[in-house]
Amino acid sequence: MSEQVEQSQQQSQQNYFQAIGVISGQIIFTEDKKLKIQIGRREYALFSKPQPFEALKMHLKKRDASEVSLLVYPKVIHFPKPEQPHQIYFQLLAHQEVSTGLFEELNDGEFKLFGLWQFIPVCRTPCISIFKNFHKDRLDFIKSADTSLKVKFMKASHLPIVWKDAIVPPFRFNPKLSKEEQAKRYFVQLKAKFNPDKNIFIFDSLMGLPTEELPNFLKASKTDKATVAAEKRKSNPNKKPGAKKESKTPLPKPIKKKAVPKTEGE
Repeated sequence: MSEQVEQSQQQSQQNYFQAIGVISGQIIFTEDKKLKIQIGRREYALFSKPQPFEALKMHLKKRDASEVSLLVYPKVIHFPKPEQPHQIYFQLLAHQEVSTGLFEELNDGEFKLFGLWQFIPVCRTPCISIFKNFHKDRLDFIKSADTSLKVKFMKASHLPIVWKDAIVPPFRFNPKLSKEEQAKRYFVQLKAKFNPDKNIFIFDSLMGLPTEELPNFLKASKTDKATVAAEKRKSNPNKKPGAKKESKTPLPKPIKKKAVPKTEGE
C-alpha cells in the first residue's frame, strides 16, 4: 500500500495507529551505499525506499550540503534480555524543501505517537505500541502471503517513552489473571520529543484524550509466530535457544565532540 493511500484512509478514521516525526542532522552515505544520520553526538541507521533515497541524494547534491530535515517513521529493535539496550533507527519518507504539512506542524525532534500505552516483557520502560492499521487490501495481502512474510508485515513497533505523571497507567499483562480481570488498556495520542542522548522518547503533550476503544489493527497469531520461530531454529540448528542473532542495524555510535557539527535548530 502506498504512503498516500494509507494516509488518506487514516484521515477518514477517528483513531488510528501512527508514529511519524521530524529529525534533523548530517546525512552520511556509507561505503556499502547505506544511509546514516548524525543527530547530536550519535549516528542512527536510516532506511529508505528507492524514490525518497534518490530524491534526498539529488537535494543534497543541489545544495552542496549534508545537513537536512527529514520526515521519518521511528523504528526500534528490542532484545530478549531487558537489560540489553534497545536500538532505534528510522525509515525515510521525505526531506524538507519548504515548511509545509508535517514539517510545519512539527518542530525538529518532535513525533506524533498514536498507539497502545503498555509495558512489554523485553523493555523496562513502558512503550507506545504501534500496530498495523486494519485495511481490507492489507487483509487480502495477508491471506495470500506465506507465514514468515505476513508475520514480518504485521510486526509492531514498541517505542519506549518516558511519560511522567501520565494521566492513565500503562497496561501491564498479569499472567495470574484471566482476560476479564486484566487491567484496562488505553489508546493514547500524544506528541513526544526524541532524546538522542538517552536514546528514548519523552512525553511532550496530549493530542487527544486516552480511550479504551482501540482502533482495528492487524496482529500475527501466536501459532504463526511459533511456526516462524520453529523454521528459524531449523535453519540455525547450532543456535542456542533464546539467543538472538545480532541485528544488522548498528547501535547508535557516540561521536567525539570535536567532530560534531551543530545540528539545525539547536
